[in-house]
Amino acid sequence: MTIVINLDVMLAKRKMRLNELSEAVGISIQNLSILKTGRAKAIRFSTLNAICQVLECQPGDLLEYQPDQDAP
Repeated sequence: MTIVINLDVMLAKRKMRLNELSEAVGISIQNLSILKTGRAKAIRFSTLNAICQVLECQPGDLLEYQPDQDAP
C-alpha cells in the first residue's frame, strides 16, 4: 500500500510556487518540500486543512492510494 501526495500537481494547477504556499499556510518550505517529494511519514489534519484552504481543493485532490503491485 502506498499513499502518494500530489502536492506538485495541485501547485501546478493553481499556478502557485512552493514558497507562496509556504507563506500562505505558515509552514516552512522544508516541511512542504518533504510532503511534495513523498518523503513524509505523516501529515497533520490541521496542515492538510490549511493546504486545502489555500489551494481550494479537497484532501482527495492531494492524496492518492496506489495498491502494491505484487498484491493479489
